Amino acid sequence: MTLSVDALPETAARHRSALVLAILVTCQLMLVLDVTVMNVALPRIQADLHFSTTGLAWVLNAYTLVFGGMLLLGGRAGDLFGRRRLFVGGLILFTVASLAGGLATSAGMLIAARIAQGLGAAAAGPNTLALITTTFTEPKQRIRALAVFSGMSTGGFAIGLILGGLLTEWTSWRAVLFINVPIGIAVVVLATRFVRSPAQHSGRLDLPGAVTATLGTGAIVYGFIRAASVGWGDVATLGSLVGGVLVLAAFVLLERRAAQPLLPLHLFANRNRAAAFVNLFLGPMAMLSSFFFLTQFFQDVLGYSPLTTGFAFLPLGVLLFGMTRLIPVLLPRFGPKPLTLIGTVVMVGGLVWLTRLTTATAYGTGVLGALVLLGVGAGLALSPLTVVIMSTVPPSDAGAAGGVLQTMQNIGGTVGLAVLVTVFGTAGRHAAANGADAAHTLVSGMTPAFTTAAVCAAVSFLVALTFRRT
Repeated sequence: MTLSVDALPETAARHRSALVLAILVTCQLMLVLDVTVMNVALPRIQADLHFSTTGLAWVLNAYTLVFGGMLLLGGRAGDLFGRRRLFVGGLILFTVASLAGGLATSAGMLIAARIAQGLGAAAAGPNTLALITTTFTEPKQRIRALAVFSGMSTGGFAIGLILGGLLTEWTSWRAVLFINVPIGIAVVVLATRFVRSPAQHSGRLDLPGAVTATLGTGAIVYGFIRAASVGWGDVATLGSLVGGVLVLAAFVLLERRAAQPLLPLHLFANRNRAAAFVNLFLGPMAMLSSFFFLTQFFQDVLGYSPLTTGFAFLPLGVLLFGMTRLIPVLLPRFGPKPLTLIGTVVMVGGLVWLTRLTTATAYGTGVLGALVLLGVGAGLALSPLTVVIMSTVPPSDAGAAGGVLQTMQNIGGTVGLAVLVTVFGTAGRHAAANGADAAHTLVSGMTPAFTTAAVCAAVSFLVALTFRRT
C-alpha cells in the first residue's frame, strides 16, 4: 500500500517529496538532453553508419517530429488512462529505443530507434508535468517544483552539450544513447514505488481530435524542419505548412463541438495562461539561436573542441538553474508580470550583445557577458510561465495543459530555428559573394540572426505586458 505524503511524518514527507520531484525532473532532463546531446555526436555517427549529409539531419528531426506531433495526444491520454501509466510506459519505450539506437548497425535502424524515442517522450513528457502538478498541491511546494522543472527544461540544453562532448570524446557516439538505459531503468523502478497514481478521469479519447492534432502539428513541425534545410521556396515545405495549418483549423472546429475534447479550449480562456502559452512559443524561438549559432562560433571560429564548446555554455546553464531557486521566492511576492518583463529585457540585452560578434571576438570579453545575461534573463522570463499555466488548471486537464505547454515550446523552437537559419543563410551567402572567407561568412550570417532573435524576445516583452497580478 502506498502512503500519501500527507500521512507521513513531516520530515519523511519532505524527503519523499524531494525524491518524487527528483524522479520526475530526471525524466524531463533525459528528454531534453536527447535533443542537444546528439548534436555533438553527429559527425561520428555519419562516419560510422554512412549517413548522407541530408540524411544525417533526420537523426535529430525524426525525434523532434514525432515528439512534437504526439505531445497533445500523450497529455490527454494521461488524463483519461492514468498519468503514471503513460509516464512509466513512455519512459520504458524511450529507454528500450535508446538501447536499440546505441546498438544500431545501419542508418535505418538508428532512425527507427529515434522515432520510437520520440513516441516514448511524447507519452512521458506531458505526464511528467501533470504528475508534478497533481502531486505537489500546496502552493509554495508547487511553485518550487514547477520552477525546478522549468529550469531543468531550459538548462538541460547546455548540459546536453557538455555531456555529449564528454561521452563522444572519451568513449563513442553510442554512449550518448546507452547512458539513457541505466537512468531510465532507475526512474521506472523508483516511479512505480514512490510516485502516486492520481485518480483517472472517465471518458473516451477524442479520436478525430487526436488524428487531426497529430497530423496538423506533425506537418507544421516537418515544414519548418524542411525549411531550415532546403529553404522556403520548396514546394514540399510550403505544402506541408499550408496543409498543417488547414488540418489544425479543422482540429479547432472539431474541439469546439467535441463532448470530451483532446484540447479543452477553455485552457486559453484565462488571460495569464494564454499569455504564458504565447511566450513559451516565443522564448524558445529566441533562446535556441544562442545554442545553435554559438556552437558553430566556438568550434569554427574560436577552434574549440566539442567538449570545450560544451563547457563554454556552462555559465548559462548554471545561472538558469540558479534562477529556479529564486523563482519560488520572487513569484508569490511580485507575480509573473514584473519577473517576465525584467527577464525579457535582460534576454534582449544578451542577444543584442551577440550581434557584435566578429572573427576577433574573444570568449571572455565578447561572449561570456552575453551568456550571463541570457541565463539570468531566460530564468526570470521563462520559469514563471510553467507555474502560471500549471497552477491554474483543474486536475482533470493537467495532462492536456502539459501537452499544450510542451507543444508550444517544441514548435516555437522549430519555427525559430527555421526562420533564423534562413536569415543566417541569406546574409552568409551575401558575404560569401563579396569574397568573405569561411569564418567571416559565418559571423556575417550570425549578426542578423541574433538581431531577429532579439526581436522575438522583444515581442515576448509586449505579451508579458498583458499579465495580471495574481
